[in-house]
Amino acid sequence: MTSFRAIQTEVLRRITDGPWGPGTLLPSETDLARDFACSRATINRALREIADLGLIDRRRKSGTRVRMAPVRQARFEIPLVRAEIESLGAAYRYALLSREITPAPDALRAQLNLEPGAQVLHLICLHQADGAPYQLENRWINLAALPQAGDQDFTRQSPNEWLVATVPFSEVEISFLATAATELEVTHLNHRPGDPVFLVKRTTWWQGAAITHTALSHRPGHRMTARY
Repeated sequence: MTSFRAIQTEVLRRITDGPWGPGTLLPSETDLARDFACSRATINRALREIADLGLIDRRRKSGTRVRMAPVRQARFEIPLVRAEIESLGAAYRYALLSREITPAPDALRAQLNLEPGAQVLHLICLHQADGAPYQLENRWINLAALPQAGDQDFTRQSPNEWLVATVPFSEVEISFLATAATELEVTHLNHRPGDPVFLVKRTTWWQGAAITHTALSHRPGHRMTARY
């Protein structure tokens, strides 16, 4: 009999990768139980947890429907760099610089509490404003927690946008700091070696499992302003 975790993973795949896009009415629990060769109780448990993720809306007599937009489980919203750049009146451009599936480095594994040999997707991306470098995104995604990320090539859509649209979070840790420019910042952000760089480090979790860790380096002279 299919486990509810396996059902949950497959339903999430159908939601994020198709064919169940936003607004889709899912088959009934009876039909899904027949499809997955399991009990309705197992289907109900899987769908209940997916509803807790904010991805589907379940209503008696109306059925289960994929939400038009995921419901966040926390007040903090992950910012979209595209929206940030466009709010400045600039044209946004995105480029994937590198993509690699690799065992997590020891420091990252310790930080995210990953198992030895855990596989992560490592992405380096450049966000531009009016053709000029704006932000360098150095991101790691935990494939044990989000295996469907391994099927994404991220050449057209940034991981920032894909993650916000795909998975909610229950906990987030953010650090703001100034660091000396590394070779990456010198190469892609027009810093000089050793220049101070405004860096944002952000890690998100879902119910105790680390989802992603990213380090966001910014162009020279960048400043961050928030209003609440």
